[in-house]
Parts: sequence; C-alpha cells; structure tokens
Amino acid sequence: MHRLNLDAMSGAELKRGLGLGLLTLYGLGTTIGAGIYVLIGSMAGASGLYAPVSFFVAAILVLFTGLTFAELGTRHPQAGGEAVYVREAFGRADLALAVGLLTALAGIVSSAAIINGATGYIQELLPLPRAPTLLAITLGLGLFAAWGIVESTLMIALITVLETGGLIAVILAGAFGTPDLASRLTELLPPATTAAWSAILGSTLLAFFAFIGFEAMVNLAEEVKDVARTLPRAIMLTLLITTLLYGAITCIAVLTVAPAELAASAAPLALVFERASGMSSAPFSVVAAIATVNGALVMIIMATRVVYGLARQDALPKELASVHTRTRTPLFATALVSSITAAVALVLPLAALARASSVIMLGIFALMNLALLALKRRGPSPKGALDLPRWVPMTGFFVSVTFLLQRISALFA
Repeated sequence: MHRLNLDAMSGAELKRGLGLGLLTLYGLGTTIGAGIYVLIGSMAGASGLYAPVSFFVAAILVLFTGLTFAELGTRHPQAGGEAVYVREAFGRADLALAVGLLTALAGIVSSAAIINGATGYIQELLPLPRAPTLLAITLGLGLFAAWGIVESTLMIALITVLETGGLIAVILAGAFGTPDLASRLTELLPPATTAAWSAILGSTLLAFFAFIGFEAMVNLAEEVKDVARTLPRAIMLTLLITTLLYGAITCIAVLTVAPAELAASAAPLALVFERASGMSSAPFSVVAAIATVNGALVMIIMATRVVYGLARQDALPKELASVHTRTRTPLFATALVSSITAAVALVLPLAALARASSVIMLGIFALMNLALLALKRRGPSPKGALDLPRWVPMTGFFVSVTFLLQRISALFA
C-alpha cells in the first residue's frame, strides 16, 4: 500500500504546469456547460427572440468583474485568491477567512448542483439509483482532481472540446437545416420600446449567471506559467469565446424552435438539434451529461485550492495545506471538498443549490471589486501586473450589487 503521510507531503509545492491553452480551456470548462445547456430555455421564455441581445448585454456587464479578477490575480498570484485579495486589501484575517470559506462553499454548492443535474441526465439514459450514482460521480471527480493539476486539467480540456463541439453541432445543424435563417436575423433586433428592453434586461440576470465560472481561474495562479501575462489573457479569451458561442447558439435556437417551446423543454438544445437536423437527440444528451460533469470537476478543483490557500495562511488545519510529492496536489483538501460536495448533493435539491450559489457568487464579485479599489488607493500595481483605471472595478461593483439585490428580492418574492 502506498504510504500517504505528512512526511511524503510536507516539502512539495504546487506544480506550475499550466500555459495559456490549458488555462483557457479550464476557464471555458467552468463557463460553457450546464448553464447554457439548460439556461437557454429560461432565457427564451423571458425575452423571446431577443434572448441573444440579453447575452451580449450580460457579456459587457460581466467584463468589468472579469478585468477586476485579472488584475487581482496578477497583483497577488496565490492559491485561495479571493481570501488573499481581501486580506491584502483590508488587513482583516477574519474577513479573509470568511470570504475564503464562502468562495469554497460556492464551489462546493455549484459542484453539488451540477452533479445533481448530471445524475438526472444519466438516469434518463440508464435506470440507475440516484444516491449510488451521485456518490460514484463525486468519487470519480475527486480522484481526477487528486491525480495531478496537469492531468486533471487535460481531462477538463478534452471534455470542454467535446461540449463545445456539441454547441457547434447545434449551430451547424441550425445554419444548414433552417433555409430562411439569414433572412430572419432582423427579427432578433429589438425595437426601441419599453416592453422589449424590460424583457431583455430582465433576462440579462439569467444570462449573467451563464458566464459565472471564469473567476475560478485565479485560484490556479500558483500553477500557471508566467502568470502575469497568461492569467489576464486566459480570462479575456474565456469571456470572448463564451460570448461568441452563446450569441451564435441563442440566435440559432430561437429561430429554429419557438421561444415558448424552448422554455417548456427540459433539454432545449437537444430539441433544437433534433428539430434542425432531423436526427435523434440521444447522442447530444450524452454530450450534455458529460458537459455537466466537467463543470463539477472544475469547481471541486477550485474549492480545493481555496481550502489549501487558507490552510497555508494558518486559517485552517495545516494538514489541508499538505501537497503530495508525487501528485503535487493537496490530497487532504481534495478529500475534504469531495466529501462535503457529496453530502450537500445528497441532502439539498437542485433548485435550492442553484439559488444559493448565485447569491454567494454575486456577493463575492461585489467584494472583489471593492478590494481592488482599496488596493488602488494605496498605490499602483506592482511591476508586470495589470493596472486598470478605477472606473472598471467601480462599474463591476455597481453591476454586482444591482444583480445581487435583484436576486435577493426574487428569493423573497
């Protein structure tokens, strides 16, 4: 039996093995996946043919917080990013611990929600019991996360290519299967009326959540080569590629299937593919199931790095900061996060998990923009780090707080 003890783990450090390509694919794995595969139906129900416009508006709004994370990640390229940024900005160890735990909790809750969704897809394909299936998925993801950062990120990259291929298949099916597609593009342009833009802005909140996940990239900063150059580029590439894919897929969807029909479907993109291509949607459903699992793996890795970072700051037990010499991953932290994820996924329903995750992340986004403003008041960025004008985090803070208040009011409505 392989000896797993602190002596074998105490002297190792995280491995810097991620370049621009792998880090960007990791970022795409956090954004493309469960959200767009399911969320597009709700978007179509909320804003109809103008759903693509909502995605582009959301992309502009999320860009400000994306830039904030890019500067924070180059100022302080450490695991446990959000907690580090708060500690450096406000000098409060207790606040840093709270933010770090909330960030890890958001990752755990998100992965639990995604695993719940993946279990549902698998049960549609195979008659398997829920609890054992859920536990098997979580165990498998935990083992992948512990295997090694390059190995697990390569797995994420491969699945990201597969799920992106699924989206491209829908786009191509719609482009070639809908003869009057080009002539109907003008239907997507909203009129300058209050009703149209109220519907667009109302569904922009839904679209905003489809972009959440890029922030997980900063927690891999200690495992990135040339982090000052690579991290900002990877975040911007992730948001750009995601925006282009979301815009194209939404245009195809609402022009191929009536928005009301999309909103009523549990698998809207599978419906679009079937309607446009005339083929069975079963293979597409398999891709959708794999896409959801990919998002869970990304979130488990992110939450593990946050726990590792907190333990290294002596905010959590030191064993959680131990890195194994062979895998170069924090095995104890990975085991803890995977176990809590499984427990949360078993106990809480999917809808409650999704609502909790969105509120937590918007609160963290608002605080990260405030943290960057506080750091900027002290002085310019260190040499080589990104240096943004102050209006960028100010805008990001305003957008995050607006969406947070809207989300909280919806919870109590």
